[in-house]
Amino acid sequence: MPGFLTFTGHEEIGRQGHRDAATRASVESALHAADNIEAGEVIVSMLGSYVILEGFVRRRGDVERAVEIAESIVGRGYVRSRMLHR
Repeated sequence: MPGFLTFTGHEEIGRQGHRDAATRASVESALHAADNIEAGEVIVSMLGSYVILEGFVRRRGDVERAVEIAESIVGRGYVRSRMLHR
């Protein structure tokens, strides 16, 4: 129909990828900006609507703090941690 803009599945997938990249970047920035956590070895990725935190932290309590920071961005229950304390 002329005058109507329609989106294909491919365009929606592109949008989701952009949202995932923006969410990942926001979480990474927040982790690196936090002064009470050393997050240099933390990798942030997305799996569906979940943020996945992987890698290593040096201080006790940093795993929980990293999860709290990520949840402040994406919401409680949408963060999965695969981080280890060294």
